[in-house]
Amino acid sequence: MAMGSGFQIHNFDLAKLIEFATTAQADVFLKTADGDVLNLRSKLTQLLALSGSIDWGTIGEATVICENQEDETRLFRLNLYGEKK
Repeated sequence: MAMGSGFQIHNFDLAKLIEFATTAQADVFLKTADGDVLNLRSKLTQLLALSGSIDWGTIGEATVICENQEDETRLFRLNLYGEKK
């Protein structure tokens, strides 16, 4: 797995990002400020995030890494990260 550098997103809705990842052509990773890397296409990650067992809410800042360039372009166009401050 060769991960690119990705791009920073701010104040985004994790459920919306996971919804995007389920339609992606390849894996989509979320790297948190703490250095954790989550595969958003993983059913376990989706289950934990959407079950409410962890209060993910809106994550302030993270890096999204798409293995497929077309997915990254599509994600960027979706403007999931909201307004930069």
